[in-house]
Amino acid sequence: MSQRAEQAAAFVLHSRPYRETSLLVDLFTLEHGRISVVARGARRSGSSRRFTLQPFQPLHVSWTGRHDLKNLSQAEVPQVMAQPQGKALLCGLYANELLQRLLQPADPHPRLYLYYTYLLRELTQSDDLEGALRTFERQLLISLGYALELSSCDAHHYYVFNPRHGGMQLTDQQGGYLGAWLHSIAEDQYDDPDVRRAAKRLMREALAVLLGDKPLKSRELFMNTRRTA
Repeated sequence: MSQRAEQAAAFVLHSRPYRETSLLVDLFTLEHGRISVVARGARRSGSSRRFTLQPFQPLHVSWTGRHDLKNLSQAEVPQVMAQPQGKALLCGLYANELLQRLLQPADPHPRLYLYYTYLLRELTQSDDLEGALRTFERQLLISLGYALELSSCDAHHYYVFNPRHGGMQLTDQQGGYLGAWLHSIAEDQYDDPDVRRAAKRLMREALAVLLGDKPLKSRELFMNTRRTA
């Protein structure tokens, strides 16, 4: 049975050439989750889709198809958003890669979609890129069923992340995460530099369990950019 979507809210996560003149596009949609579509003729000179199907722009898209790979029939930009630049752009590419790799096809996450929209807005309007990114990473873990129970940790004790159980384990080593830092992370409060460092390390440890051994291309790009700066 053919499936059809009309004017679905979406963002482009990634696109790549497909056959001679088309694009294969991964979309993150509000109501349908991650969807892959073929944009036929999008690479032809003069095709408006070459400019419409860009990351970080809100879209209204329509598609049809019987299988996992849909045929894009329409794509419109209802409102032009400012594009992230510099470090903010790298943060956006990192978020897109996480969604592309970790979300299952056609599995809706409307709450996460709203946090992703929040992240893109913060990448162009706020100086606190790290805080916005940590908030998004934590919400991604929650959406995937890997919520970290942080609020119940004792504020005066130290903890380590246990990848086997996906949670926090009490430790007598001060090299772990102080419970007070974990409380701040649970509330998305990143004013304290110690909390910011702890949150970055914790999110990386937790996401590594889901990502496996394959490195993130966006992280490699960030490291290369730092070396050449």
